[in-house]
Amino acid sequence: MKRLVFILFVSGVLAAGFVYYISNRKTVDQGRERLNGNKTITQRVDEYGREARGRLLPYFDKAGVPYPPDEIVLVGLKDEGKLEVWAGNDNGKFRHIHDYDILCKSGKAGPKLKEGDRQVPEGLYRIELLNPNSKYHLSLRVNYPNAFDRARGAEDGRDDLGGDIMIHGANVSIGCIPIGDEGVEDVFVMAAETGIENISVILSPVDLRKRELVELPDSLPEWTDELYEDIRKELTKLN
Repeated sequence: MKRLVFILFVSGVLAAGFVYYISNRKTVDQGRERLNGNKTITQRVDEYGREARGRLLPYFDKAGVPYPPDEIVLVGLKDEGKLEVWAGNDNGKFRHIHDYDILCKSGKAGPKLKEGDRQVPEGLYRIELLNPNSKYHLSLRVNYPNAFDRARGAEDGRDDLGGDIMIHGANVSIGCIPIGDEGVEDVFVMAAETGIENISVILSPVDLRKRELVELPDSLPEWTDELYEDIRKELTKLN
């Protein structure tokens, strides 16, 4: 009889503990999220939007483009160390808005070919997500590898193409594009308020509107010429 009472007592304690755990798990998880500083995109825009717009609006006013614009093109020039912002509306014309310094360079001229090559990609891309909780303050993820990269990789027999290429804050990077905390606040807020579906990205070894290509490694794939011609055509639309 005593053994039965003891078993019932233990079972009751365990059941009560399980109910307490289930009922409080959400609260615990929410507390952990707060400790980790997790924020939504909307919360980050609320946090940084006023100051970012204060910096951005004079550039847009000078260019004669309403804010937020219908479309944005981000142009990353590797050799020049610049991220250009171009914006346009439904007239199809783009205006130069502002440049941000790329604060740390990684790799050299030439497209990214594999994981760990430290290369910043080169090509025509999109922004596929905004990360409001980046360890580099804020970030925007470029959709590398895109369809072109995957197709060329398959042709070459390359399957470990790498990824997670970001435009982010701070001033350190390997294969990404760091533009400082204030710079990424501007671009993050602008992207959120324009809509990432309306943003394209051109990543080029040099400004092909003004310069010829720098010397390239002999080992680059044959399709690199095709890629650079595509980049040149898109850059020319922004003149």
